[in-house]
Amino acid sequence: MPDLHATPLPTDLVSPQTVLENPAAVAFLEGPAVHSDSRVFFSDIWNNRILCFNPWMRETTVFRSDSGRTNGNLFDHQQRLLSCEGNEFGPGGRRRLVRTNLATGEVEVLTEQFEGKPYNSPNDVAARSNGQIFFTDPCYGDRSTMQLAHESVYCVSPTGAVRVILTQPQVQRPNGIALSPDEGTLYVVDSCPVVGGNRKIWAFDLAENGDASHPRVVFDFAPGRGGDGMAVLQSGDLVIAAGIARPRGPHETTEVPPGVYVVSPRGELRGRIPVPEDVLTNLTFGGDDLRTLYITAGKTLFALRIQQPGWLVHRR
Repeated sequence: MPDLHATPLPTDLVSPQTVLENPAAVAFLEGPAVHSDSRVFFSDIWNNRILCFNPWMRETTVFRSDSGRTNGNLFDHQQRLLSCEGNEFGPGGRRRLVRTNLATGEVEVLTEQFEGKPYNSPNDVAARSNGQIFFTDPCYGDRSTMQLAHESVYCVSPTGAVRVILTQPQVQRPNGIALSPDEGTLYVVDSCPVVGGNRKIWAFDLAENGDASHPRVVFDFAPGRGGDGMAVLQSGDLVIAAGIARPRGPHETTEVPPGVYVVSPRGELRGRIPVPEDVLTNLTFGGDDLRTLYITAGKTLFALRIQQPGWLVHRR
């Protein structure tokens, strides 16, 4: 057999300048969150639904057929499902943060406006054991829909009060968000898809009242595709979904191959777990021992057994 890796392009059929396009997609998965019973809830933004994977039955079902274009999900300290209803991949985005009681099915709207204006597109969420909730609100879709003049990180208090704790120019476009296991550090992915835009992972000291201070860059993926979602091991190391094999525009390069990157809180790159999908979006931990890493990427939910446990606020 000839060396297939060295097989040349049939230039009589395809011009070397031809670009492979992606005119349609059937799924775009995001926001995995694992309940204590091991079920994995994750978003399919393209199809406007939340899916549920049962690892014991090896079965995937639809949990919510109209998800309001939900992106990020997370279980809070009382095992209620927090969902960021966004504004991407089609109509029907409700642009709000909601909380679902799985036992009763009740859906509670936590916040849907700030200072009288709808949010841009709530993206990802983190929660503290004291009841505080933090969420990011960038705009990666149609920016003409923005009514707020900023893309920010918000804190929702246990009483429901909402305030901005981070905004431009400190962060350009906040995306993924996570807490350290001691809940004293807030990590934010700053991913701005313009030429020269940030591809940074930030860390902030988090005060008891939710204020974020003392910003520092943990890791910078520029000029490649930076982080999207992230999670934290019980050791404190970050696991970050990042990279791309085929750039989607001049703002990205192939310098960051797709995979899960393990980075220490001090910014030391500990390694990369390759994942055979081009757009990794988010990840979380599951299993009885929190040593199953679940990864949403493009059209696929991946699972990988790891040797260290992850950290979840409802599985302390």
